[in-house]
Amino acid sequence: MEAVRTLMEKYWINKGKEKELYQKTRRDLNQYRRFFTEQLGWNLINNERVLKLEKLPAHAEPFMGITAFTEVRDYCIFCTLLIFLEDKEDGEQFLLSELVAMVEAQLQESLDIDWTMFHQRKSLVRALRFAEETGLLEVYDGSSESVASGMEHEVLYENTGLSRYFAVNFGYSISDFTSWQDFEKEQIKELETDRGHFRINRVYRQLAAAPAMYWESGEDADSLYLKNQRQWIGKHLDEYLRGSLHIHKNAAFFVLDEEDCFGEIHPREATVSEVCLNVCTQLREYSTSPGAKRQADDCVRITKEEFRELLSVCKEKYQKAWSKEFREMKLPKLEETLLAYMKSWMLAKETEEGLILYPAVGKLTGVYPRGFLEREEKHE
Repeated sequence: MEAVRTLMEKYWINKGKEKELYQKTRRDLNQYRRFFTEQLGWNLINNERVLKLEKLPAHAEPFMGITAFTEVRDYCIFCTLLIFLEDKEDGEQFLLSELVAMVEAQLQESLDIDWTMFHQRKSLVRALRFAEETGLLEVYDGSSESVASGMEHEVLYENTGLSRYFAVNFGYSISDFTSWQDFEKEQIKELETDRGHFRINRVYRQLAAAPAMYWESGEDADSLYLKNQRQWIGKHLDEYLRGSLHIHKNAAFFVLDEEDCFGEIHPREATVSEVCLNVCTQLREYSTSPGAKRQADDCVRITKEEFRELLSVCKEKYQKAWSKEFREMKLPKLEETLLAYMKSWMLAKETEEGLILYPAVGKLTGVYPRGFLEREEKHE
């Protein structure tokens, strides 16, 4: 089980950096290979340099991606870096100026490149730093951070050769793809040719790699498979990941054991997580009120103004127990911070009309023990 969790949590295991973990994980792989390939349908890269589980999601979600990147430009520069490294030998050294010239040549038709602008240099720094942290390249002389202050700084890098394992190898051509929707369209084609096998993979992937699985109607094919095979699905997930499968009318969750969690979890010991639980309690009360716009799929639609008002009530009620940062946070900033967190955990979705609150809002709530807020008030 530990090998499964390690490969699920890490992007990859680099033998050069984590030799002991690499050897231990590789030694136990045969026990879990079937779960990876048959239930999840994921490719496992296993060679003398790296162990990597190619964790393709069932559906693209906004929170998926490189969290260190904040702009589309970051991804464009990073992709150009991968192309640049393809032409380099393992251990070959190169200068930052060589890479910059490649970036300019590759992106000039699609992006305006102006290194005199600070935010563009920061994009370059984020791409370089991520490449360093993942082991795609190593700094031999200089610092990537120095680029933020100006392009006159030179840096000497060394190619590790791991870039060839970074990108996912698809079983079809993606040269004509223009958006993430094209990948899901291709999955639909696969579903039509191998309906049963791909549906199994999609259900397991959603439960194992996303906070929740939702469906709009009782005729949804994935939900029907989940309900019919709930005993086996729950057994497999518990055996390899340790947790329990919760199935509701229009949603399902794989909930990790409280005393044996791994990876990113919600709720966790962080104020934003506490605030989210408090707000979800307030939203759950709202969802049962006569004026709530509850849909057949158990989702609730709410305007931004209604959400802001409920957030204000919640802040007034619970802020004595929040950290200083969140107590003093202005309502617009609090709304922005909380919505970003809720969207990342598939609790809510923004639309042009307002917000859609998913069923998980009513499942994951929290209030403080009786008398706790009064004690906090006395301590102020």
